Amino acid sequence: MKIGIIGAGNIGGNLTRRLSALGHDVSVANSRGPHTLTELAEATGATPVAVEEAARGAEVVVVTIPLKAVPHLPSGILDGAADGLVVIDTNNYYPQQRDGRIAAIEDEGITESRWVEHQLGHPVVKAFNGTYAQDILDRPLAAGHPDRMALPVAGDDEAAKATVRALIDELGFDTVDAGGIADSWRQQPDTPVYGLQAGVEAVTKALAEASPERPAAFRG
Repeated sequence: MKIGIIGAGNIGGNLTRRLSALGHDVSVANSRGPHTLTELAEATGATPVAVEEAARGAEVVVVTIPLKAVPHLPSGILDGAADGLVVIDTNNYYPQQRDGRIAAIEDEGITESRWVEHQLGHPVVKAFNGTYAQDILDRPLAAGHPDRMALPVAGDDEAAKATVRALIDELGFDTVDAGGIADSWRQQPDTPVYGLQAGVEAVTKALAEASPERPAAFRG
């Protein structure tokens, strides 16, 4: 599968490492330019590209940059992607720590991933946002293993969500259907499932226990 990764930080870098190792054709981009990705490319076999090229021909694009940076991505960044493009949103809203206040999220009450959809002009599937980056490298296990971690996955497009869940299974993790993007607040920061290193049953329970009220520490 041809996969474009926009963002080469902890999550983006480790997804580049794992997905390349699994045999996917991975292109990776960051805000500083492909010349800064030489070491990652040499270690993984991924192709470093400019941000404008990250989605070219891609079947899956992973957007894994600070939320405040999403509106500043180049216009038409998803143009040239393959038909049926699936976009994975790994982002979180940290108003006090990093992003500043985003009125649409706080005043209109839309979920973080719905806001990302509006910026990109394309549906997204929310995944990996509450996953420790190191777990992507250290905790994959074979299907059926009693200690296999599960990750919540939210999205409105069932086919796109199935693609993402299959990719996560290939990476060595179970998944739990977390509903649509309107329900994705259940996996936002400071919810019970956020950062949870557990299996399907515990993740399902944590999603059910989430409160729609945004915690004070995550309000601008």
